[in-house]
Amino acid sequence: MPAGAFQPLTEDDPEAIAGYRIAARLGAGGMGKVYLSHTPGGRPVAIKVIRPEFAEDPEFRRRFAQEVRAAERVQGLYTAPVIDSDTDGPQPWLATAYVLGPTLAAAVAEHGPLPAATVLLLTAGVAEALQAVHGAGIVHRDLKPSNVLLAADGPRVIDFGIARAADTTALTGSGVTVGTPAFMSPEQAAGRAVGPQSDVFALGQVAAFAALGRPAHGDGPSHAVLYRIVHEEADLTGLPAGLTGLVRRCLAKNPDERPSLGEVLALCNAASDATQLRRPECWLPGAVTTGIAHRYAAPVPAGAAEPTPPQHPPTVPARPRYTPTQQARPVRPEYAPTQTAQPAQPAHAPTQSIRPAGRRRTGLVLGCAAGALLLAAGVFGYLDTGGASADGGEGKETGGSAAATASAGSGGQKTGSTPAPEVHKNVDLTAGYHLKLGEQPLAPRHDGSFEDIYLTCGNTCFLDSYNTDLALLDQGEQGSLDVCRHETRFLRQGDGAAVSSLSKGRQLCATTQDGIIALVTFEGQAPSSSASRYVTLDVTVWRGAAPTS
Repeated sequence: MPAGAFQPLTEDDPEAIAGYRIAARLGAGGMGKVYLSHTPGGRPVAIKVIRPEFAEDPEFRRRFAQEVRAAERVQGLYTAPVIDSDTDGPQPWLATAYVLGPTLAAAVAEHGPLPAATVLLLTAGVAEALQAVHGAGIVHRDLKPSNVLLAADGPRVIDFGIARAADTTALTGSGVTVGTPAFMSPEQAAGRAVGPQSDVFALGQVAAFAALGRPAHGDGPSHAVLYRIVHEEADLTGLPAGLTGLVRRCLAKNPDERPSLGEVLALCNAASDATQLRRPECWLPGAVTTGIAHRYAAPVPAGAAEPTPPQHPPTVPARPRYTPTQQARPVRPEYAPTQTAQPAQPAHAPTQSIRPAGRRRTGLVLGCAAGALLLAAGVFGYLDTGGASADGGEGKETGGSAAATASAGSGGQKTGSTPAPEVHKNVDLTAGYHLKLGEQPLAPRHDGSFEDIYLTCGNTCFLDSYNTDLALLDQGEQGSLDVCRHETRFLRQGDGAAVSSLSKGRQLCATTQDGIIALVTFEGQAPSSSASRYVTLDVTVWRGAAPTS
C-alpha cells in the first residue's frame, strides 16, 4: 500500500460498517476515523466514523443528524457529496464520495508551495464549493488544507458543517479541539458568533498556505496562534503580487470588510488570465498529479476476491508503463527523420485488481501553452488494453486501406493526395463503448475492444484512445486535415480528455495505426437527468491520410 495514501487496518478497526467492507484507513482526526470502502457497484467511498465519546453525547447526536441532513443537500462541482449515513446507530457515521488525490496539506508538505496560477484556480474552486455549502444553510467552520482535496479536475471541499455538531457538547471543554487554530477566523478564535464570512477568512488562510507553504499567522502553541489571528496582521511575506490583494481582503479582521464569495471569484478572474480558470486539465503542477496516479488509486478490501473482467462493461487491462530502459514511443516519420520501433504489447495484459473512483491517467496531458501548468497524471479509472483488434487480428482494417498501404510502401511518407472526408454527425458514445474509425457506417460498439476512441466514466468521464494518437486542440483552435496531420501534442497512451473540461465545439485529432485521421468535435454530454452517461460527437474521418505503423 503506497506510503502516505492509505494506512493498513489494525485490530481496533472494523472489518465492515453497515455492509460497507473496509479496505483501508484514510486517516483520523479530532472527531473520528476515516476509512476507504466501496459501494456494491464498486465506487470507492470515504466513511467517517464518529468517536465513541462524541456518540455518547445526546446533544452531539442531535446536531450531527441535523448537519448531515443539511450536508446531503449540498450539490456542487467542488464538493464531495454525502451519499449515505447513520446518525442513530451505536456509532454514527457518514459516507462521502472518495476523491482520488492528496489533501492540500499533504501536497504542500511533499512538493512545497504551489504556483500562483494554481492557487488562483484552487481559491476559485473552493469559493464555488463554499457557495454550494452556504446555499444549503451550512457554515463550514473548519476549512483548512486537510479538508481540501486536490483532484485531477479541480479541488474538492470535504467535512462541511460537521464541526458545528461538536461545538456545544461537553467535550469541547475537556481537551478535544474542534477546528484548527491556524485557520480559524478572529470571531471563531474569540468565541463569538460564526457566519459565512468566517469561511471567507479561512479561505484566505488556505490560499496563503498554498502559496507560501506555511500558515499566514505562523505556527506554535494554539493560544499564541489564536492571539495573532485576533490582534495581529498576517505575515504575507513572499506572497505573489497577484494574490496579495485577494488574500488581504479575505483576511480582514472585521467580517463585514471581507469580500463575498462572488467577489472572491471576480478577484480570481481579475488576477488571472481568463483562460486559466477554464482549464481544469492543466491546473496542477506535474509533480503533484504524478503523485496522484501513483499513490491514491483505491485498493480493494482486504480478503476480497480478485475481480473478474465483466463483459458489460469490460475491464480495461493495464498497459505496461514506459521506463528509461524501454524504447521510446515511436514518432511518425513525417515528424522525425528516424523512426523507433514501438515496444510490442503483451498478448494478455494483466487485469488491474484495484477499483479507482474513475480512470487513472499516467502521462502528460499536453496542449497547454509553454510554461503553463501541466496536468502530468490524472487519476480516474482503468488503463487501456493491449493487444489485438476486436476480430483477433493484429489491428487489421478493411475497406479504404489502399491509400494507407501506398503510404507504408513509400517509406511512410505522405502521398500528397487529399482523401475525401466522411462526416458523421451527432454520434452518441456511451460509457464503456468505443468507435472503430475505419468502420462504415461509424457506430458505437460494445464488444470488449477499445479501438480507436472510447468513453470511460468514474467520478469523471474521459474520452480516451487505444492504438491511436489522440491530441486535444486548444480552446478555439479550428481543426482540419492539415492541422491534424501536423499535430504532435499527443496524449501519452493511457491519457485522455476529461469531459468536464470540454466545452461545445472543442476538438481532438485522432490518428490510427491504419493511416486514418479523424477530427472529433465535442457537441455535448448526457443531461444529469439521463439514466446513462454519454457524449455526443461529430466525427470527420479521412482514410489513408497518414503513414501506417
